Amino acid sequence: MKIIWLGHSGFRIEIEDQTLLIDPWLAGNPAFPADREADAIAGATAILITHGHGDHASDALRLAKATGAPIVAIHEIAEVFGAEIGTIGFSKGGTVTLGAAAVTMVPASHSSSFDADPANPRLAGSECGFMIAGEGHMIYVTGDTGIMADMGWMGEYFAPDIGILCAGGHYTMDMRAAAWAAKRFFNFKTVIPCHYRTFPVLAQNADALVAALPGIRVLTPQVMEPVEF
Repeated sequence: MKIIWLGHSGFRIEIEDQTLLIDPWLAGNPAFPADREADAIAGATAILITHGHGDHASDALRLAKATGAPIVAIHEIAEVFGAEIGTIGFSKGGTVTLGAAAVTMVPASHSSSFDADPANPRLAGSECGFMIAGEGHMIYVTGDTGIMADMGWMGEYFAPDIGILCAGGHYTMDMRAAAWAAKRFFNFKTVIPCHYRTFPVLAQNADALVAALPGIRVLTPQVMEPVEF
């Protein structure tokens, strides 16, 4: 299994027989090298979207058309994109099987809208996270969220060993909050922070997260640097 950070909240996860793109915002992402797009999307089998904001969903339709991969998202987002491309719509608590991998949609605490027209924003269902199961691992992708009580049952029920945690602050949990949640609700073996380093308002490093989680493998890979499990 490989996890590759695409900058901001974007990831490429190669798991089982699947290559999943999670919130792949590439065009205009200051953290992503434009000349690596072909490498980032090669062989994609599905595009998972946590919510409608532009730094998560603005490239979804373009990349789905380029790869032929379906967009997997909450029902309302799938309905919007479904007019032009194949989609798989579901909702919180639901599980979809993608080849030999399984993806369950779980709660997040944020907001969700399509922001192409700030003067007339369109709601985009509801924000979510994902639990991705395969190759003996359970990966928790938080999406954009703050700390929430739902993390309690999610940690107990799904028992994820890998956490991909938003941790940049301002719009989501910061490093300190993400570390607290990791210790309070989960038993991660590996943690990978995201939603940081992209803009000045966000955290520029994960030092506080690393310091707060002794005994846990906290990885801070560079963009397009694969991490193997």
